[in-house]
Amino acid sequence: MKRDQNLTIRLTAQTIRQAKILAAGKGSSVSRLVTETIERLVAEDAAYSAAQDRALAALDKGYHLGGKRRATRDELHER
Repeated sequence: MKRDQNLTIRLTAQTIRQAKILAAGKGSSVSRLVTETIERLVAEDAAYSAAQDRALAALDKGYHLGGKRRATRDELHER
């Protein structure tokens, strides 16, 4: 079972006032606005990390671009 925890942050009075106005305009609370923003940032970071891992794995694997294997230097210079 998930248990919510409280988090204390320090903001300027002007920022708090603007956040209250913004939240009211969205029919929400400042707490909910902050929660949604932090959850979105965490999800985006997780998605970015996963995409980065997939891209690095693909680079490690390499790509076959359809070309033919070229002869080695030794094969070209066989006598």
